[in-house]
Amino acid sequence: MKYPIAIAAGIAGSFFVAQAASAAGGFEDQMGRCLQQFANTRDAAQVMLECNATDGKLADCKVVDNSAAGKGFDKAAMCIAEKLPMGAKTGTVKVPFRFPGGA
Repeated sequence: MKYPIAIAAGIAGSFFVAQAASAAGGFEDQMGRCLQQFANTRDAAQVMLECNATDGKLADCKVVDNSAAGKGFDKAAMCIAEKLPMGAKTGTVKVPFRFPGGA
């Protein structure tokens, strides 16, 4: 089952990633697994992570904001961040996630 998630990631002028193709290392599948494991997809939430970007991946992420504390969206965001493609971005990045709910 696929879940509609809008994920925005940014450094200064932010870039947007929305439902990445399955060819991107199973990213869309990872999103579904993370949500199913950690959060209720009927609820909506916004989570902001701060991570280190290096070698096309995120590392050392921490939650800096969570609109639905205690509902598992922070854990789902951390899980999704493990597969979020970062391209050539490096350094500290803030990664906002928006989970619209209703799924």
